[in-house]
Amino acid sequence: MLKYTLTIVLTGLMLIGSYSWSYGQSYGTSAGLRLGNNDQGRMLGFTVQQRLIKGLTLEGIVQSDFSYNTTLHAILQRHRPLLSKRLNYYYGAGASLGIEESRQKVSENMQIIRTYGNKTLGVDFIGGVELTLLGINFSVDYKPNINIVGRQPWYSGQVGISVRSVLVKGKKQNKKKRQKARRKRKSNSDGFFHNLMDSIKNN
Repeated sequence: MLKYTLTIVLTGLMLIGSYSWSYGQSYGTSAGLRLGNNDQGRMLGFTVQQRLIKGLTLEGIVQSDFSYNTTLHAILQRHRPLLSKRLNYYYGAGASLGIEESRQKVSENMQIIRTYGNKTLGVDFIGGVELTLLGINFSVDYKPNINIVGRQPWYSGQVGISVRSVLVKGKKQNKKKRQKARRKRKSNSDGFFHNLMDSIKNN
């Protein structure tokens, strides 16, 4: 059922992207909610994406099942255009830490030992697609997590659906960068000019 739902969502995003060329927009900063689902259960999270440079984004995720599992993730992502500039696929990696339950299988007596409140540290990978439309960023991703410390099983994969509001448009972020660079160049040129005038006056 989950596979069919994911296929439908991905197909819908691609169709919307191909027929909405004029309404798409890039983003500099976006924030919203993420629903994650795996074999262990569902988690609701808060997600923030910040574009660092063109095509490179840092995403922060805080998510919880409001019971035994709460995790924090920082993931660096590489974005590539798909059909148009506002419909992207992306991939990346990062780190995670949290408080999680652990389920250790004991094969000798066919039991599962559960422990709670385990401090965990892991490595994240991610791959997905996103669409930015009318100030809203939609994404579907798959996020494998490899646990280093604190949890069994050591591997856990999560499908996530995120809806974010665009807080800073890409054009606005680019404009601010250009203005900052312009002020810096002007400051440097003013400094050189004043130094030159001072040297002439002293002579």
